[in-house]
Parts: sequence; C-alpha cells; structure tokens
Amino acid sequence: MVCVRPGRRPRLIYRLLVHRGRRGERKGFVARDFIRLLTAAYHQLDGKIMVVWDNLPGHHAHVVGEFIDSHADWLSVYWLPSYAPEINPVEGLWAHLKTGVLANLAARGLDHLIRVIKTALKRAQYRPDLLWGFLAETGLSLEPP
Repeated sequence: MVCVRPGRRPRLIYRLLVHRGRRGERKGFVARDFIRLLTAAYHQLDGKIMVVWDNLPGHHAHVVGEFIDSHADWLSVYWLPSYAPEINPVEGLWAHLKTGVLANLAARGLDHLIRVIKTALKRAQYRPDLLWGFLAETGLSLEPP
C-alpha cells in the first residue's frame, strides 16, 4: 500500500503472505488480512486514511465493507474502475520489482526469493522519490473528490 499524507513523504506499508504449498494453506490474502493492513496503516500514519483500491474480490468482502462503514470517521475508500492497472500506484511498485531485482533472478529456493523481495520492499520504503514516481505515473490527484 503506497500511502501519502499531505506535507509528508510517502510511505510503503505492506504485508507478505508466503504460500509453501501445504494442504489447506491459504494462497492469497483474505478479508481479515486487508482489515489488518488498513488498521496497521491507520496506526502508522496516525491520521485519517483515504484508500484508492482496485476491485480485488477480497476488497469487496462483506466483512471488509462492514469494517469500512464502521470506521468512516477515519477511513474513506474510493474504487478504481474494474481493470485499470495504469492508475493503481502499487502496480508501479510491482513493475519496479519485476524489472529490477527480480529480473533474471534464479532464486535458490522459496526462502531466498522471500529474502530478496523483503529486502527490495524495505529499500523502497526508504526511497520517497521512487514512491512519488509510482503516484505521479498514475496521474491521480491527491485531493479528495
């Protein structure tokens, strides 16, 4: 999640879910993971949050909708069109990773891949110029509609 607060540097807040192929193991984020991410962002940013979200099914889960409604005092969500990666700032981050540190990577195993991704995400957290670039390339305004 690329976060911006007026007058401050942008922040990257993320959570990784590692799927190791075990039976019954979750393969992706579910509603409660998105709720935890929003809650963590609220605590880290210490202020109201305006989220611009794509239409991933987990974002539209009933429990997520209830969470959004019950926290309207600090949380607003604006939905991107159905398929619009060009205006989703996080897509710039994934493209940066795929064409950078992950390009031609021959990972020695899952643990190596996880370390490489975590290191790259951690480095991106300390690159406000990079995060601003992801936002700028979308053309989105940082002003509420």
